[in-house]
Amino acid sequence: MPKRSRTVVCVVGARPNYMKAAPIVAALQDSVRLSPLLVHTGQHYDPDMNEKFFAELGMPAPDSNLDVGSGSHAVQTAEVMIRFEPVLDAAADPVVLVVGDVNSTIACALVAAKKGIPVVHVEAGLRSRDRAMPEEINRVLTDQLSDLLFTTERSAAANLAAEGIDAARVHFVGNVMIDTLIANLPRAIAPAATLAAAGLPAPAQFAVATLHRPSNVDDPAVLRRLLECLAEIGETLPVVLPLHPRTRARVDAAGLAPMLDGRRILALGPQGYLAMLGLMKNARLVLTDSGGIQEETTALGVPCLTLRDNTERPSTVEFGTNTLVGRDPGRILAAARESLATGGKAGRIPEFWDGNAARRIVAVLEDSF
Repeated sequence: MPKRSRTVVCVVGARPNYMKAAPIVAALQDSVRLSPLLVHTGQHYDPDMNEKFFAELGMPAPDSNLDVGSGSHAVQTAEVMIRFEPVLDAAADPVVLVVGDVNSTIACALVAAKKGIPVVHVEAGLRSRDRAMPEEINRVLTDQLSDLLFTTERSAAANLAAEGIDAARVHFVGNVMIDTLIANLPRAIAPAATLAAAGLPAPAQFAVATLHRPSNVDDPAVLRRLLECLAEIGETLPVVLPLHPRTRARVDAAGLAPMLDGRRILALGPQGYLAMLGLMKNARLVLTDSGGIQEETTALGVPCLTLRDNTERPSTVEFGTNTLVGRDPGRILAAARESLATGGKAGRIPEFWDGNAARRIVAVLEDSF
């Protein structure tokens, strides 16, 4: 067997990264020319939203955990950079692979680029055109630093070209999150089991909602209006609401906990990947401000209402089941009623969302390095 020649340092920091990195790490483990080294920055550190995901996705324990924890964007990014550099110094002939758009993504890409180490960005070229989103800053800058850019949808190439990035560095490979979804769909946990574990009733039909973006949860007035929308939808169809810890804290601080009444809104704690997959798969409707859930619902064929004015994932709207509804209560409720009355937006699976994106990525890496 040929000797492995390069170490691909795969960086994860937050939960969306885990689903993107898992199939890449698995494909690298099968490579005879490349060897994975998994680094967890510790940007997300709650065991309920961390170790559970690793176990469910079959990911190996990280080779290195930087234990960065929470902090402001500046503090968190700086801490990742400081703690990541010694990992690179110890790695054998490294290539740094980053996924997504979190603070760990830009921090590790910047350290590698400054040290002359090749940077690979998976999920490159996505743009919301909203610089108020920290993730948008991370996306744009990471792409400028990257030597190889792997895209999930065709529109990303035009975004990168407009920013002066050489097309020879860009490879359309498809969506690694969908690799993970397809591989794990048979193992999805039944919603009844998830709700029973929380001591909640299991309705025959339900909607699912998630809220976590600062623009939706940090202003108590905005958060109240969104919860009122969910409660009104819940009069017709109970809404299962898994709560991010930060969102739960905002709900409590705003005195809105009584709205989570266990009848119209069924509030849950943080859920593992397989439980969320089961909830989304069986939902009649999903309401979310998450980027990844827009993609997952499109892959599952479940109607999705995105509680934002923009999306960096336009293929979910153009081809998939996603509809942008913003934060206006009238618009949200009208779209929800229409979806429930008609069965919701029908879509199709975008190109290369077929479960083979990670293998395409590793094939390019083997040719390039």
